Amino acid sequence: MSEPLRSSPLEAAHEAAGATFTDFAGHRMPVRYSSDLAEHHAVRRAAGVFDLSHMAEIGVQGPDAVPYLDAALAGSFGAMPVGRAKYSLLLTPDGGILDDLVVYRTGEDVFLVVANAGNREVAVAAMQDRAAGFDVLVTDDSDRTALVAIQGPAAAGTLDALVVADRLQPESPLDELRYYRVLHALFDGSEVLIARTGYTGEDGFELYSDTEVAPAIWDALLAAGAERGVVPAGLAARDTLRLEAGMPLYGHELDTSVRPAQAGLGRVVATSGSFVGDAGVQPAPDARVLVGIVMEGRRAARAGYDVLRDGVVVGTVTSGALSPTLGHPVAMAFVDPDCADGGQVLHIDVRGTAIPGTVTALPFYRRASKG
Repeated sequence: MSEPLRSSPLEAAHEAAGATFTDFAGHRMPVRYSSDLAEHHAVRRAAGVFDLSHMAEIGVQGPDAVPYLDAALAGSFGAMPVGRAKYSLLLTPDGGILDDLVVYRTGEDVFLVVANAGNREVAVAAMQDRAAGFDVLVTDDSDRTALVAIQGPAAAGTLDALVVADRLQPESPLDELRYYRVLHALFDGSEVLIARTGYTGEDGFELYSDTEVAPAIWDALLAAGAERGVVPAGLAARDTLRLEAGMPLYGHELDTSVRPAQAGLGRVVATSGSFVGDAGVQPAPDARVLVGIVMEGRRAARAGYDVLRDGVVVGTVTSGALSPTLGHPVAMAFVDPDCADGGQVLHIDVRGTAIPGTVTALPFYRRASKG
C-alpha cells in the first residue's frame, strides 16, 4: 500500500480558496486556485503567494558546521557571512547531483539547508552520514517548519504594509535586505526567518516559520496584498515561472547522472578543498549540456521529446511550455556539445512534427532592473 499523502499546515486555507490539489513528492499540494495563466501573470505583474511547506528543511549547527558543510556539499562556506544565503549542491560520491540546495547562515555556527521535497529522505540521510567525525548536529526540521513565499513586484510593498501594521518586526529594515540575504523577524510575536530568495525570476521573499504560525502569515500576506493584485498561486504557475527564468528543477534538469558543469552549475562547485564527489565532478568531454531553445509557432515541447539536427537525435527536452510572458514556446534540453552554440537552429519532435527552435542562452526572461 502507498504511503498516505502529507498535508500542508495551510491545507484548510487552500480548500477554502477553492484550490485544485495534486500529489507532489508525497504531499497534497495546491496546483492552482483560479487558472495557471492568471496566477503566472499575477506574479509577473503584482505578486503571488505560494505554499512551499513541502520543501525539506535541514538544520546544521555546532562548532564544526563550516568545515562539515565544506566537506558535505560542493561549495565553500568559510567566507559566507551570517545573514547570507548560498545556492549549493549535494553530490554523490562519483560527482552526480543528488540534490540542489539553498544554504542560509543564520548564526555563527548555525545554518539552514533547504532541499527539494522529493529528496528529503535521501538528502537528510546523506547529510547525517557525512557528519561523522565532525562536532555538528544535523537535524530534519521539515515537519515542524512551514514555508510561505511571496514573489513579484508587489512583494516588498506587501511586506512593508505588515511592518507598518506592526505585525511583522524584522531585526533590520526590509529595504536593506538584498538578494540572497536572510534576517530574523517576529510575526505576531513568533520567530520567523525572512529570506530574499525565490524560484520565479521575480523579486520576492520566503518566510520560514513554525507550522502553527503559517496560516496567519498566509492570511496576512493575502489581505495586505489584495489591493495590490496579490493572489494565491499554485505549483503549476511556479513551474512555468521557473522555466522562463531558466531555473533547473530536480528530476528534470538535474539528477544523479548529471554533473554540475553540464547544467551550467560549474560555478557552484568549490575550486579548492575536498568534498564528497570532488573526484568525479568533471563531466566527460562529449557529455550533453543544458541549453535553452526558443521555438516557433504555438506547440510546446514536453520533457522527453527528442531534439534533432538534420533528422538525427542530438538531445532530449527536460522542460518545456508555451511561455505565458513571452507568448511563444520555450524549452530546456540537454544536447550534444557541438549543438550548444547560441543561434543554431535545431528541431524538436513534437508528436511526429519537427518544429524548429533556436538555441539561446538562459534565462528566457529577466525582470527589469529597478530604476
